[in-house]
Amino acid sequence: MGMYHQINGSTVTEFILMGLSSRHDIQIGLFPIFLLIYIFTILGNTGIIFLVYKNARLRTPMYFFICSLSFLDLCYSSDITPKMIVDLLYEKKTISYVGCAVQLFFFCAFGTTECCLFAVMAYDRYVAICNPLNYNIVMRSTTCTVLMSGAYSIGFVHALIEICFTFRLSFCASNILHHFVCDFPPLLNISCTDTSINELIIFIFASSITMVSIMVIVMSYIAIFLDILKIKNLKGRKKAFSTCSSHIIAASILYSIILFVYLTPKSKTFVQSELIAAVMYTVALPMINPIIYSFRNKDIKVSLKTTFQNSKK
Repeated sequence: MGMYHQINGSTVTEFILMGLSSRHDIQIGLFPIFLLIYIFTILGNTGIIFLVYKNARLRTPMYFFICSLSFLDLCYSSDITPKMIVDLLYEKKTISYVGCAVQLFFFCAFGTTECCLFAVMAYDRYVAICNPLNYNIVMRSTTCTVLMSGAYSIGFVHALIEICFTFRLSFCASNILHHFVCDFPPLLNISCTDTSINELIIFIFASSITMVSIMVIVMSYIAIFLDILKIKNLKGRKKAFSTCSSHIIAASILYSIILFVYLTPKSKTFVQSELIAAVMYTVALPMINPIIYSFRNKDIKVSLKTTFQNSKK
C-alpha cells in the first residue's frame, strides 16, 4: 500500500478537514459542548467498568459484555473526539496522510466490533431468558471470551481490508475532506480513481455484518418475547423485559444510524444530515450507552448507590 499519492503533481502528505461548520465562530461555540460530551463519555464508561469490577454481583456474562461495550466506546470515542475538539479551535484543520489511515483503521475496527458485540449481547439475553437452567453452562467464561475474540477479529480484519483498498486510491483531484473525521464516504468523494470496487466492498461488508447482526438480534428477541408472553405473572414479565430494554434501545440507535450513513444511496456532495448522523455515532452514542444502561438497569443503579454509600464511610 503506497503511503502517499499525488494532487496535481504534488505529493499528498495531509488532508484538510472542513469540520462541522464553515463558520469559525460557530465551531468555537461548539467547543465547550463537545468537550463536556467527551468528559461525560469518559466518566460514564469508566464508571460502568469500575462498578462491574468492584461489585461481585455484577460479575456475570451480561455485565461482562456491558463492560466490554463501555471499553469499546472509550476506545472508539478517543480515536475521534479529542482531535475533533481541538480542531474546533482552529480555522485550518489538517490530518496527516498516515494519521488519517490510522484513525480510520481504528474507527472502522472498533465500530464493526461494537456491531458484532450487540449481536452477542442479544444472544446472551436469549440464553438467559429462554434457557435459564443451562445459562451458566452455555455462557461460561470461555464462551464469553471466544465470542468477544470473534467480535474483535471480525472488526480488525474488516478494518484492514477496507483500509488497504481505500488507501490504494489516488487523491489527485483534492485533499479536502468535507467532514470532521477521516471516513470512507468523503475519502471516496475526493478520489480521481474509479471507486466502484471500494463502494461495492463497503456495501458488502457493511450490509453483511450489519444485516447478520440485526438478524441475530431480531431472531433472539422474537424468541425472547414469545417466551415472555408465556410468563403469567406480570411482575415476572416486567423483570424479564427490563433486562432487555437497555440493549434494545442502544442497538436500535446504533443500527439505524449505520444503515443511514453507509447503506443509503450517496450523492457526491456530503449533505448536512450525514454530518449530523456521523456526530451521533462517533461522539454522542459512546456517551449515550452508559446513560441508557445506568438509568434502565436496576442492578447498576443499586451497585452505584452502594458504592457511593461505602465511599462515604
